[in-house]
Amino acid sequence: MVVSNSRLASEAGIEILKAGGNAVDAAVATGFAMAVTYPSAGNIGGGGFMNIRMADGRSAAIDYREVAPLAATRDMYLDASGKLTNKSVVGPLAVGVPGAVAGMNEALSKYGSMTLAQVMAPAIRLAEQGFVADSAFSRGLTGARNLLGQFEGKTVFYPGGEAPKPGSTFKQPDLARSLKLIAAQGVKAFYDGEVGDSLVAEMKRSGGIITKDDLRRYKPEWRTPIKSTYRGYTLFTMPPASSGGITMTETLNILEHFAPLPPFGSVQYTHLLTEAYRRSFTDRNEKLGDPAFVTVPLEQLTSKDYAKTLAQQVNRAKASKTPTFNINGDGTNTTHYSVVDAKGNAVATTTTLNNSYGSGVWVRGGGFLLNDEMDDFAAKPGAPNMFGLVQGEANAIKPGKRMLSAMAPTIVLDAQGQVLLVTGAAGGPTIITATMEVILNVIEHHMSLADAMVAPRFHHQALPDTIRYERNGLTGVVVDSLTKMGHTLQASTGIANVNSIMRVKGGWHGVFEPRSVGGAVGY
Repeated sequence: MVVSNSRLASEAGIEILKAGGNAVDAAVATGFAMAVTYPSAGNIGGGGFMNIRMADGRSAAIDYREVAPLAATRDMYLDASGKLTNKSVVGPLAVGVPGAVAGMNEALSKYGSMTLAQVMAPAIRLAEQGFVADSAFSRGLTGARNLLGQFEGKTVFYPGGEAPKPGSTFKQPDLARSLKLIAAQGVKAFYDGEVGDSLVAEMKRSGGIITKDDLRRYKPEWRTPIKSTYRGYTLFTMPPASSGGITMTETLNILEHFAPLPPFGSVQYTHLLTEAYRRSFTDRNEKLGDPAFVTVPLEQLTSKDYAKTLAQQVNRAKASKTPTFNINGDGTNTTHYSVVDAKGNAVATTTTLNNSYGSGVWVRGGGFLLNDEMDDFAAKPGAPNMFGLVQGEANAIKPGKRMLSAMAPTIVLDAQGQVLLVTGAAGGPTIITATMEVILNVIEHHMSLADAMVAPRFHHQALPDTIRYERNGLTGVVVDSLTKMGHTLQASTGIANVNSIMRVKGGWHGVFEPRSVGGAVGY
């Protein structure tokens, strides 16, 4: 089973599984195919995180997050008066050194069973021969015209001045050439070869700062997954430079003191989750960063004893307030995909360009978009980024540093140690809350996966001190009661983009995000 935001990419993964590949082979195939068919977030010009659980019990996490270029400086996005500019979001200075190609190849080399050329074949075919654009593909590009129209990608995405019409065939010959070079030469083609040359040339033309030295220095990092428990279930989640695993673990550890939780959608359920989120996000925003640059108190933040002290602070009748932020203490169009194979190997992968279509910068000759991941740093510690996250010095910009992420690819085991859920999300900081709420819906509220995915979501991230909830996701009575308890609430459109697989009797059930597009493909 492969579940992603692109049915064509899911089918690419299934093609590899049917050819004898394992879940890691299929995940890498899906990732490269997403770079072709889902350019708003799928990429070779960005980065991500992959969480692996092999059927023999081995677990691993690979961090192929982008890093700040060597020429990056702490205050590079401030103007002369000290105010934040938009240069961390749009244009060449927003680009972090990409990690996707190196990370996927590294995962394949260690846990896959096929060659890079074999797993990239579907992506190369989709780029070279083209694929039929659907309405979502066309609509997405139409909406991104103001961004992409500023850069050279406009010639590819708007032939004749308009986005490809639904039903038309969309080909990407430059991207096909780059993918062929990577398939034939390995990661060297991207980091020390022709593809990298094209990227660096684009940087020089447009005023970016990534150099060949930046590319040559890039290395993905193997991490030890965060292993935690919740009411008899075991979770394997992503450690820093992602905040997803620690923040989810801390939240669930707090909630364990109130288990079994109140009914879904009730005043008390929303209140307790909000109070847990408030505490875990406060820790996230103050204390987490790239472990190569800051000391992350991982043992404290993931400990049951620490969570107990936080749980004791919660007043079940009254909202607390987010404490004053100690500044010294992710993308709207990220994408997540989940894979399981016949042997029970499981892979959860979240990858991103950060904002939809990243920085907008197009690599001429290379055929791909570049990320705007630098905005995930605290460009001005104590000031909100484009997701409203207020973060501290631990996530300030430094050359070679990984920016903090909210990505949370997660694998949940049942009491017998079998894979129960493979899940994760897109949506900046809402990744953490949406992924966790789907997990709680299954194991706490005993929902089917379909119900767990469609159930209304809400979000709180410490600052701003507001509960965002999906419009009509809470009843008027619940909203009134929460307001009287001291909470501030704001109705919102759909929150996050989750893609999940669940073990069911006799096999697997895959569900792509019902608020978005995608494909759950199995056999």
